[in-house]
Amino acid sequence: MKAHGKVIKYGNNVDTDVIIPARYLNTSDPAELASHCMEDIDSEFVNKVNKGDVMVALNNFGCGSSREHAPIAIKESGISCVIANTFARIFYRNAVNIGLPILECEQAAKEINEGDQVTVDFDSGIIINETQNKQYTAQPFPPFMQEIMKSEGLIGYIKKNMK
Repeated sequence: MKAHGKVIKYGNNVDTDVIIPARYLNTSDPAELASHCMEDIDSEFVNKVNKGDVMVALNNFGCGSSREHAPIAIKESGISCVIANTFARIFYRNAVNIGLPILECEQAAKEINEGDQVTVDFDSGIIINETQNKQYTAQPFPPFMQEIMKSEGLIGYIKKNMK
């Protein structure tokens, strides 16, 4: 599984309240959530994101409340992968549950810039910054977790394996 796209970058401690503000939690419609994704930290996000783009952040991405709406909004917006130095553990788990690919890689998180073009190979954990001609290595998910991602999340994985 691979991702390829333009980078949209954020800093430290991007919390779930700015990923999807609480005033929109009255819906579970992924498209509606995506239409408000990041609006309190980046009002232009929904206008600049394209299918396949890659979100990069620094430390503690997804901190705050445990809402599953946050990774759903990111995934539905078109983001194909989130790379960060570290993720809040509950966000990490929610991302896996809904099938949003994420990778932790300190060097990539620090060196990749807004607008860079990157390719991510989830099987190997290789991140290639095509703009800067640099390569980084993240720890890939174990094979069973990669299968969860390929199945669009834990529910899809369970349904697929119950057959």
